Amino acid sequence: MFNDKKIPYVKLIPIILLSFILFRIVNDIELLTTAFSVFISYISSFIWAFGIAYLLNPIMVRIEKKFHTKRALTLLIIYVCVISILFFSVTILTPNIGVSIRELADSTPGYISKMQAWFSNNMDKVQLLDKYGLTKYLENATSTFMSKLTMYLNTGINFAFLTAVGFTSSFMKFLLGFVVSLYLLQDKENLIRNIKRLIYAILKKENADDFLNFGKEANFIFSGFVLGKFIDSVIIGLICFVGLSILRMPYTILISLIVGVTNMIPYFGPLIGMIPAFFITLLDSPIKAFWVLLFIIILQQFDGLYLGPKILGKSVGLSPLLIILSVLIGGGTFGVLGMFLAVPTMAIVLLLVNRFINRRLTEKDIEL
Repeated sequence: MFNDKKIPYVKLIPIILLSFILFRIVNDIELLTTAFSVFISYISSFIWAFGIAYLLNPIMVRIEKKFHTKRALTLLIIYVCVISILFFSVTILTPNIGVSIRELADSTPGYISKMQAWFSNNMDKVQLLDKYGLTKYLENATSTFMSKLTMYLNTGINFAFLTAVGFTSSFMKFLLGFVVSLYLLQDKENLIRNIKRLIYAILKKENADDFLNFGKEANFIFSGFVLGKFIDSVIIGLICFVGLSILRMPYTILISLIVGVTNMIPYFGPLIGMIPAFFITLLDSPIKAFWVLLFIIILQQFDGLYLGPKILGKSVGLSPLLIILSVLIGGGTFGVLGMFLAVPTMAIVLLLVNRFINRRLTEKDIEL
């Protein structure tokens, strides 16, 4: 054992070592990022497995409580239903979406030409614009806008194809994760018990109790929001498909998918989904684009005022200001996934802050 009096500055050794490690990390940040990406790619199947098990667990618990079924039968029912939904999506929805994207890509130049001709013909009829020299300006502005719109649409279509290819390449990891999730749910109680044993072995009993209670509250917030938002978005996507089909709008499946997926993002999701839906329909007809825009606005009002609160309830308990702030921070930091996960994360952070404040006020014997 070292004697601090015989070895001068021995207490500085951990600080020096830590400083050296931090320097190496900062100096080789790209290598660290690459290593982290490789590590994530290796465990991506287990990340899929945990995510799938986390989403299916509330359904499993509800079925077992209501019908008193055994675990094996419950999992059989759930996974048969999930596989049926996946089979339906792969065999029916995916080909139709691919056809819509190809048709949109092939028809874009013709739509652009028609819109340019429509604007030119209508502007020529307005003699007042010629008097002030605005006709030529509007024609040039329209031509520039159409060119940029074509570029953005082609970029978006290419991105959609690249995303589809990337999804296809990672499909095997998803399948492996899907199989592993079955074992996670089957042995859920043993896994939870072992995790609890580890926590109690590491922490003091009081700290372990607090940690586990916080975990229960965080799980309630997170699972309630994720599962509720998923169900809400599926319903909105289906209503959108039925409504657009009744209105006989083009690219119904593609637009409904965009609206349903973007609806997962709180507050900004409806706006994000509305913009591409409007422009996709605008290429076919300005009148139809107007009706699509109006329909989506009404649909999102229905979701925000009735359906969303009915499904989600008070699962997060955040004010609108905090929700908007969390979505902006999450989107700016981690993109679309960050926008979706920002709300439950902010709710958990707020829960931690409130627990800290309450504990400190209790220690100071202050009631507010």
